[in-house]
Amino acid sequence: MRQSSGVRGEKSRDARESAPEQKGVPEQSTPKTAGAEGSGGAAKDTGTDTGTEAGDAKGGAPRRRIGRIARWTALGVAVTVLGVSGVGYFYYQHLNDNIRKNKLNLGDKQLDRSVANAAGQRPLNILLLGSDSRGSKENQELGGARDDADRPPLADVQMLVHVSADRSNMSVISVPRDTRVTIPKCTDPDTGKVYKSTDRQIINTSLVNGGPGCTVATWEELTGIPVDHFMMIDFSGVVNMADAVGGVPVCVDANVRDDKSGLRLTKGSHTIKGKQALQWLRTRHGFEDGSDIGRTHAQHMYMNAMVRQLKSGTKLSDPGQLTDLAEAATKALTVDKDLGSVKELYDLADDIKRVPSGRITMTTMPWTTDPQNPDAHVIPKPGDADKLFALVRNDIALDGKDKKKDDKSPAPTAPPARKNDIAITVFNGTGTAVEPPATGRGSDIAAFLVKQGFAKATADSTPRAQVDTTITYPRAGQRADALAVAKALGLPDAAVRHSPEVRQITLVVGGDWRTGTAYPADAAAGAVGGDTGATPDASGSPSATPSGKPTGENKAPESSDPLNGADASACMKVNTANRF
Repeated sequence: MRQSSGVRGEKSRDARESAPEQKGVPEQSTPKTAGAEGSGGAAKDTGTDTGTEAGDAKGGAPRRRIGRIARWTALGVAVTVLGVSGVGYFYYQHLNDNIRKNKLNLGDKQLDRSVANAAGQRPLNILLLGSDSRGSKENQELGGARDDADRPPLADVQMLVHVSADRSNMSVISVPRDTRVTIPKCTDPDTGKVYKSTDRQIINTSLVNGGPGCTVATWEELTGIPVDHFMMIDFSGVVNMADAVGGVPVCVDANVRDDKSGLRLTKGSHTIKGKQALQWLRTRHGFEDGSDIGRTHAQHMYMNAMVRQLKSGTKLSDPGQLTDLAEAATKALTVDKDLGSVKELYDLADDIKRVPSGRITMTTMPWTTDPQNPDAHVIPKPGDADKLFALVRNDIALDGKDKKKDDKSPAPTAPPARKNDIAITVFNGTGTAVEPPATGRGSDIAAFLVKQGFAKATADSTPRAQVDTTITYPRAGQRADALAVAKALGLPDAAVRHSPEVRQITLVVGGDWRTGTAYPADAAAGAVGGDTGATPDASGSPSATPSGKPTGENKAPESSDPLNGADASACMKVNTANRF
């Protein structure tokens, strides 16, 4: 049973290369992956396609193939945040035109993309947003508050979906909508209006500052995790997706009634769809302590249940239903420009369909009450929130089930080359969404390395931005050289990574090291991730953790309320004040 310790009261890269994307999707006769959620969603899947090109070429199969494509696309997009829906290529361009596209990041700076692993694979981070827009008649009917029709929408549901580089696992982090954060300076791409950076603002209001790209900038500032894509859905998208899959199973441990959302259910299990699904996802007073924390837990349960539903063989076979769903869903969807077509959404879903539901971990950002407003707002919990974000930045599974090192001792590494033969490029990556780069960090550290005997250390002035200081090396035989550089700087082994995307040993001085020539001891103590020197397995996953310790020590903190995607036993605890 999910339960939280509660907060009382109302919890109120454009220039980046396109990367592999999105969430999984489901399919007809084999398990697939997709997930959606109240106002955010994610999906995964493992499965194979049973259709054949040969069959499609014959007269009787086009319809079957169109249906299959429609289901995959729909569920893949649904993975977005609450789902979306299918599509057939026969009306591909029309549906593309329905999808709204916005700039990915509206801040002055954006973080560098995640570093590729030893196999050249790159993690994928997608921000899923649920908008409370009342801009359309349908959304006004579903969300009420017609007087709010002209009000800028708020991002009341925000989830970051992290798909591991090897696509073996997926992690989801929700942030309560009333979390106090710094919203960086953002510029509206349509009007040119500049919104100044503000401290201690409610995170859901970031959407007002020019659109979802400002929420992306806010997440990068909050977590240090580079966001590759965003997907945003409104009320109608939630309803359409729930109807498309025939309903989503949920559970409550008592009779629940929430007059605010309209939700009313008797104790036990129910299959909810349509407007009732939206009520479930919006309910706050009905669950746990009546705070926004309980709502995020209910959304996680819904998303997991939808993934299992899709994997179990849910079918979308009626052509009329598919086209109606595709029409409504694409009209309800806003994505970044690199995701602006049905094909891209489909390809993303296809890319991550391998993730099994048992390797999906849903979490809520560890939080504590805001000292200045403890009855209504929360802030990230020091230590635990930092750890959760660091695990995701370093592509470490939150379930603690990354592959462990064999009992055999690792093969000895070659000794390092002479210091004056090791070529090193140093970048200044200390800039963040709200802090300018620390002046001269690249040249300062390069000069220090030269004094330490690394005569070929040079600085590169190309702008970079990342939270964690890293050393990457292109060839396995250079690991000892990279470790020698790390030792000279006081960097932990965890900062050293093998990645073929660099040409030589590359040091990026991150935002965690803005001053001095010795890496801060407190940053070194909290370092996670890195590279073990072990040979990747067939999927590209390292066979050991950076420190060589069991990966179970690197997993989501309990304060994040982790929920496994395969857990069908979860049942929401009903708030005693909302029972009947």
